[in-house]
Amino acid sequence: MDASSAVSRVLVAKGLRAFGDGYVALLLPLYLLDLGFSALEVGAIATATLVGSGVLTLAIGLSAHRHSYRALLIAATVLMAGTGIGFAVVTGFWPLLLIAVVGTLNPSSGDVSVFLPLEHAVLSRVVDDRKRTAVFARYSLVGALAAAVGSLAAALPPRDAIPAMFALYALIALAAAIVYRGLPSSLVAGPHRAAAPLGPSKGRVYALAALFSLDAFGGGFVVQSLLALWLYQRFDLSLATAGTLFFWTGVLTAFSYLVAVRIANRFGLVNTMVFTHIPSSLCLIAIPFVPTLAGVVVLLLIRSALSQMDVPTRSSYVMAIVTPAERPAAASITSVPRSLASAVSPVLAGSMLAASTFGWPLLIAGVVKIVYDVLLLAMFRKITPPEERRTR
Repeated sequence: MDASSAVSRVLVAKGLRAFGDGYVALLLPLYLLDLGFSALEVGAIATATLVGSGVLTLAIGLSAHRHSYRALLIAATVLMAGTGIGFAVVTGFWPLLLIAVVGTLNPSSGDVSVFLPLEHAVLSRVVDDRKRTAVFARYSLVGALAAAVGSLAAALPPRDAIPAMFALYALIALAAAIVYRGLPSSLVAGPHRAAAPLGPSKGRVYALAALFSLDAFGGGFVVQSLLALWLYQRFDLSLATAGTLFFWTGVLTAFSYLVAVRIANRFGLVNTMVFTHIPSSLCLIAIPFVPTLAGVVVLLLIRSALSQMDVPTRSSYVMAIVTPAERPAAASITSVPRSLASAVSPVLAGSMLAASTFGWPLLIAGVVKIVYDVLLLAMFRKITPPEERRTR
């Protein structure tokens, strides 16, 4: 199989999964509220999904160098299907909490699942250095557009039909499995399987993981399910209006990935990550002080046009500064914090929203993220990927 075919299959599967994540993120808080759960319990389930995803992602990343990527991706789709069925038929808090821990449900607007390091490793394996950032941008673009369409789809079913949407999530997993089956079974970390998941790049990877932990902790306060919950509480926003809002934020996010490639080619990956991220965090800090829905919508749209430019650049950067054999482990170890560190925040955000509608989670998220950006710039601005060294 040639590189373009493998990339296409990964992009199609990414789009399918992102569509499901897009509507689940908006339906999940409403579904749980309809079941009689409190804002704190909604936050606890969001936390459980992120904890489970993080642990599973770490385990996969550390062992992926011994297995076929195709087999691992298909196994992940089986788990995704089971998650959808579980949420469709189970209504008790503790059973749902358990399903959230072992499943693949995603309460955020980004991909924090076990699929992420595996798909990143596949893409890095089949494309060269100069095309890597552009391919990651396409990957992120497809995911964001599909998630945006999923946000619109959240408003289609009546409230009592939400369980059917979780069943659809399971069917989407089966469709993704069919797509993954077309990947070559021989696709592994390299011609010689690594004896250890991390080697010469261990220090860099762990430093990045620590920084991404800080960013993820801040981001956990504003995962899409809890941001939607705040909008429902603060402005009595309808599901249809929320779906439309998150559709347009998703569209802006999607096209920001393409802009990010141009900026990165001119100014470098680290600079792009930092100097597009800080203004978006300032928007988060300002939102709680804005009294009108119109003003909040404007700031959310501005933020969505900036906040995710670091996604393709970050993914490309991590893959660039490690050896090919280390890529699955590096992708996993640097993406796990997006689940584990952010897992602490939703339950805290839920308790804050249960006590006040001011928007403390947004304020805290913005401050923490700016601290992360400053530290990232200070520690990694001199560590450049191969393609940037060749152009200097």
